[in-house]
Amino acid sequence: MDALLRAGLLSLIHSIHRRGWAPGTGGNFSALLSRTPFRLLITPSGIDKGEVMADELLEVDEHGAPRAGSARPSAETLLHIAVINTVGAHVVLHTHSIWNTLCSLRPSARDPDRFELSGLEMLKGLRGVTTHEHVERIPILPNSQDMPALRAELEHALSTHPGVHAVLVAGHGLYTWGQDLAEARRHLEVLEFLFEVALRRA
Repeated sequence: MDALLRAGLLSLIHSIHRRGWAPGTGGNFSALLSRTPFRLLITPSGIDKGEVMADELLEVDEHGAPRAGSARPSAETLLHIAVINTVGAHVVLHTHSIWNTLCSLRPSARDPDRFELSGLEMLKGLRGVTTHEHVERIPILPNSQDMPALRAELEHALSTHPGVHAVLVAGHGLYTWGQDLAEARRHLEVLEFLFEVALRRA
């Protein structure tokens, strides 16, 4: 099972890179192997996501420390763990696309801490959404290099806005997630479509 999940995550990472959503060494991606003991598969720091290999994916524990080997996990590993623990996700995708970065800098006029999406049929691609009338209010967090502080901000946002499908970090990018690889990929594709439509029609 671990090998299948590793192969599936790797395929998804390469697909995301080909679509231009994780340029250079940007982005990081994870999948939960088990909760007890906590084992999280995640991309290493500073590696081109179009070239990462299956054996380069790391396993980390609940503190973000590697369970084996000397490779360094992404500095944002703590954010993945926060999402998994707070919303019960199994897969977390962090991307740096042009559209999601622009949206992170264009908050709603009614709420400067969120980006709103509404009135579009593709919203129904998000888990639990059944109508285009749904309003997806995505929290925007201030960017920070202080990962423990950003983790606390993220946990607060997720607890304050239950049911949200993503979080934006200002000038940085998107975090979205799912119960499995397929759902996480669908959420990412739907959100990228919605972000582009929202900005092109603005």
